[in-house]
Amino acid sequence: MQRKSARAGFTLIELMIVIVILGLLAAMVMPALTGKGEEAKRDIVCVQMKQIYNDALDMYKIKNSTYPSTEEGLKILTESGNYFKDNKMPKDSWGNEFIYINDDGKIELISLGADKKEGGKDTGKDIKMSECK
Repeated sequence: MQRKSARAGFTLIELMIVIVILGLLAAMVMPALTGKGEEAKRDIVCVQMKQIYNDALDMYKIKNSTYPSTEEGLKILTESGNYFKDNKMPKDSWGNEFIYINDDGKIELISLGADKKEGGKDTGKDIKMSECK
């Protein structure tokens, strides 16, 4: 004959205590995690802009002795050579094209950010290459 254990499962109070503890842990951890996704996207955009500047634009300058004009923009890089993989212009984390400005050789790349509009605040703020770390 098999002997049954006096205690076959968890009581309701034990389950409730575990649920409360998990809830408290989640309440402490979630505020630290929220917003990290957007922060990571902004960091990726900075890396992309630096890569465009240090690789494609510098290669273009070596070949043509000057950076593209603001009017030519970044599109000339896809039209005049293989400056990008598959000759496709990279887009920012939100699917926007980068804005390119050449002010007498001073190059600025800009992403409109999550709101896809000029200006913006917080997560919708424009990202400028000159302000990247």
